[in-house]
Amino acid sequence: MSTTTTNTAAWLPSPKAHPFEIKPAPMWEPRGTEILIRNKAIAINPIDAGLQKAAFMPMPYPAIIGHDVAGEVVALGPEHKRFKKGDRVLGMAVGIGKEKGNDENAFQRFTVLQSHMAAEIPEGVAFEEAAVVPLGLSTAACGLFQERPCLGLRYPTEPRRESTRQTVLVWGGSSSVGANGIQLAVAAGYEVVATASPKNFEFVKSLGASQVFDYNAALIEDDLVSALKGKTLAGVLDCIGGQACTVSVNVVHRVAGSGIVTTTKGGAEKEVEGVTVQRLFGTTLRDNGVGKAVFEDFLPKALKAGTFKPAPSPVVVGKGLESVQAAVDKMLGGVSAQKLVVTLE
Repeated sequence: MSTTTTNTAAWLPSPKAHPFEIKPAPMWEPRGTEILIRNKAIAINPIDAGLQKAAFMPMPYPAIIGHDVAGEVVALGPEHKRFKKGDRVLGMAVGIGKEKGNDENAFQRFTVLQSHMAAEIPEGVAFEEAAVVPLGLSTAACGLFQERPCLGLRYPTEPRRESTRQTVLVWGGSSSVGANGIQLAVAAGYEVVATASPKNFEFVKSLGASQVFDYNAALIEDDLVSALKGKTLAGVLDCIGGQACTVSVNVVHRVAGSGIVTTTKGGAEKEVEGVTVQRLFGTTLRDNGVGKAVFEDFLPKALKAGTFKPAPSPVVVGKGLESVQAAVDKMLGGVSAQKLVVTLE
């Protein structure tokens, strides 16, 4: 196991409890092909803040939450063959919603990961950089690559494959999901047209978007329709929801007549004939081939080659589990083209 024999976690003792309680937690043991990592950095997501503040998902309490981790492998399940102890990895913790146990959640010193939901971190990439990737990557991959009613696009590869001569619209390209979605789509051979605020245009272009439009522009729908005219629209990854989802639906209808909008939040005002709106849940790829295709087959090679960038940039809020509450509270205030991170060592 680890040279450290005790685990500590940021616990939610009851629904909507505030602040987290920093208390001991069991020292978990990986089973089957699972791995146990000692977390060096964890990142904060909007869903983490929502789970604490609104308790919108049924969970057994006391509960540990959190999704994004980066750290070192300290133990292997008896059937594991991919990693070895001491390997630096990032991973998607997929324990939210489990009926029992908190072993596969992020806000603690040690987390169990499913091996196909983890990827090696190359030298030169710090733990706090790596920690920004997992949930944004997972959610984008669900929307882009899972079978219909998601977009069902072909998988990304490194080296990149030839162009499909198709285009994906990513609404909210500077968000965590958007930043990962742009890179995944480009790596799969798709052109990306994106939206963002003007201050983030260059950042979004640096990720691979061919054109970026101001989502607050009065004529944004017309602008996107003009940009996509004559192109084969593969679908939309909406990372914002609400009015963004509504406009995305209208764009698909006007450009292609029919198609799919995958969305992190939904909120389209009305149904439009021929256009399907599919809500995303960032953990579903653990149960199909997409998880392995992205975390195991693609990401390690792309990170090592430098063709995939951990994005958005990490902002370290503090050190230690005691800083998790401040980071979650800061998330509720909103962030732009950044991701909040807490380091643990």
